[in-house]
Parts: sequence; structure tokens; C-alpha cells
Amino acid sequence: MTETNRIEYKRELTDGLEKEVIAFLNYREGGVLYIGVDKEGNTYGLADADSDQLKIKDRLKNNIRPSALGLFDIVSEERDRKNILKIIVASGPEKPYHLKKYGMSEKGCFIRLGSAAEPMPQKMIDELFAKRTRNSISKIKAGRQDLSFSQLKIYYEEAGYTLGTAFAKNMELLTEDGAFNYAGYLLADKNNTSIKVAKYSGKTRTDLIESNEYGHECLVKATKQVIDKIAVENRTATKITAKERQQVNLWHPIALREAIINAFVHNDYTNEITPKFEIFTDRIEITSAGGLPEGLSKQEFFEGFSVPRNKELMRIFKDLELVEQLGSGIPRILEHYGKESFSFSDNFLRMTFMAKETALEEGGQISSVMGGLKGGQIGGQIEKTIDAISELTLRQKQVLKLIAKDNRISRSGIAEVLHINESAIQKHLNNLKDAGYIERQGGTRGYWEINLDKN
Repeated sequence: MTETNRIEYKRELTDGLEKEVIAFLNYREGGVLYIGVDKEGNTYGLADADSDQLKIKDRLKNNIRPSALGLFDIVSEERDRKNILKIIVASGPEKPYHLKKYGMSEKGCFIRLGSAAEPMPQKMIDELFAKRTRNSISKIKAGRQDLSFSQLKIYYEEAGYTLGTAFAKNMELLTEDGAFNYAGYLLADKNNTSIKVAKYSGKTRTDLIESNEYGHECLVKATKQVIDKIAVENRTATKITAKERQQVNLWHPIALREAIINAFVHNDYTNEITPKFEIFTDRIEITSAGGLPEGLSKQEFFEGFSVPRNKELMRIFKDLELVEQLGSGIPRILEHYGKESFSFSDNFLRMTFMAKETALEEGGQISSVMGGLKGGQIGGQIEKTIDAISELTLRQKQVLKLIAKDNRISRSGIAEVLHINESAIQKHLNNLKDAGYIERQGGTRGYWEINLDKN
């Protein structure tokens, strides 16, 4: 593959790295740099890719303004049995980006022209600066300043990081005058951000049978809670023959998870509107505020060109491995759902995923895989009973809810829904058995018996 307007090769790490990255930040489609590959596309590899990766991150953090954190991703890859680095650069929302050393001048600003990074004319610099987006969550001062971040610190510790005393500044949670910004407010332990997951008995919003409210806490925690809640809703069982019982996901779990995270990360919070999640008998709808980012077409959106609306959130979600890499979410969804699943307006983006088709049950009875939702009121009561058991952890409650929905669900099936390994699931099952909430009947081909009235 040769160099293009979106692909740049460098045989080794050189002084011109920042220039190339700035050119992609200022380009409407972003781009990708490969380090360890020459101009003809031949792989040379890097002697110490890990060390180079740290150097690149440090240089891009310190030498580019406005901050590019959250707008680039460094991925280690192996090609021809040699280690190379792939730097994915998103189109930045605060153009023009420039070298800190030279400021917003023709010597400091660059733009991608063909397969080269060229100095940006002063007229273009002035025009871009005049249009720079100022109404972003990083520039809006939080309505309250008595914020704490113990939940966020715990998530970072679980990911192997330690947040120092200057974390708010380093993570761009402060305004230019040192006050907490709206990004900090969203990530704080307490806020007034409400996230709703609604469930209806039919195909319309006429009969609401369950309404769950999350939020008022760190946005990362709220995201994980919504993922877990919808994962519980995303499983039912359908009997295909008298001898087999097939586990069926209503929606593809990977695509669904990507859609949920995408709604949180790219939502426009500047008007204090939050993502909305609605479950119907035939579909799930995920709605986020904000249409397409400025300058991004629908085609570019579907091709995975990344223009992060909230780079501060993107960076944190990437640190915590909720986001795999820049631009990967939409292509992963499109592997399982068509473009018709996306609906755009000036102010909103809605993703609609239809449930799986009906299946023939034992005895010839036709039953939709969404049939379980007909018992939503009963199921909702069981979930409330489980939620009220104070001695159980959140994860144990999730496992118990899945068993309540399908008493033949396997350990691997639970692990797939909750996105954790089977050994961890086994520990939760053992704890639930020891506490008397479940008992296995019939061995490996049997079922779970639940006892919620053990006391």
C-alpha cells in the first residue's frame, strides 16, 4: 500500500512526527501514520517499539496545541514478523492545531495536501481560528465546584493507573482559569446527570412497564451500569427441538455494547441532554444528542473517520479500555447491522436494532425471541426482589437475574453476556450456591433452581 492523503509512512521515529500529526489533526478526515515502514511500504520494524511508543505519546502531548489528548491512538502491530507502530489521528474539533514552539503561524500550522504535510497559509489559519468551536464541555464551567472523584480513581486503579494530585489538570477537567469544567462535572462522584433505560410492553411508547434511572454519579459508572442492564435484557432461550435448547441473543452483543458506549462518548452534553435507551418488543433504540460532527459526512461517518465530540471523555474511556481504538466503533456495528439502522437529524443520532426473527419451539408453537418481554411485569418484579437483597454484590445480582430469565443458561453464556471470564462467573455461582439462592438440578445438562424466599 502506498502513501495517500490519509496514510503516511516513516521508516523510523524522526523530528518531523509532530508536523505529520498536526497535518492530520487539521485535515477533515484525520489519518494514520505507520512508524517502521518506508515510503514504498516496505517493513523495517522498530528495535524498541515500546520505548518509541512512550516517546511518541510524550511528544504529542507536550508539543502540540491545542491539546491533542484524546485525538490520537498509538497501536503496536506486527507486520512481516517485525514490530511497527500505528498512530491513528482523528480530525480535531479545535483547528488550527499547531506546534507549541511556533504558535499559530505558517511555521507552526500544517495541512494535508495529497500525500504530504504542507505549511498552512495564514489566511486559512485565521479562518479556522475564527470558526473554532468554543462551546465544548471542556470550556463550560461546572455549575458546582465541590466535586470529588473517588469512583474515577477506583476505575483507574483497576486499570493499573494511579491518578496523582494534578490529575484534573492533566486530564483537562479544568477551564483555563482553573475551575472544574463540565467534563469534570460529568465524571465526578455526584452530579445531576440522569440516564434512563425504559422498557415497553409493545412496539410503541404507550405502555411503559419498567423505567430504570442511572447517573447522578461518575459517567463511567453510569455507562457500565447501562451496559450491564441491557446485557441482562439481551438474552432469551428458544427451544428448537425436543433434544436441544438454543441460547439466542436478541441483539449482537458486541455491536450493542459499541452502540451504548458510542452514545455516551459522542453525546452532545452542552445542552445538558443525556443519551436515552428504550427497549421495545421488536427493537432497541439508542438515542444520543447531537447530529453529525461539523464537517463530517454520512459516508465518512460510516467509514469510521473519527471526529470525537468530547475528546476528554474519549481519552478516559480509552484509558479504561471501554473504547478499543479511535474510529473502531461504527465499523464494528456495521459488521452486524446495516446503515439503515442509523437515523440522523440536526440535533440527534438514533440507532435502531431490530430483534432476532421468530423461531419454532418444541411442539410447533411459534414464539418470538422477544416473547420473554410479554412477562415483563413479572420479570420486573423478580429483578426488584433481587435488587433488594443487600448481601449480594452488583455482579452476583446480575448473574442471578440472568438465571431467573433462563434457568438453563450456561456458565459460558453468562460470561458472554457480562463480558467477564468464566472463572470469575464460577466464583459468583459458587457464592450464590453457598448462600442458598441457587441449586443445580440434573448436572451439566440440567437447570438452575432459584430460591429467593430462602429466608
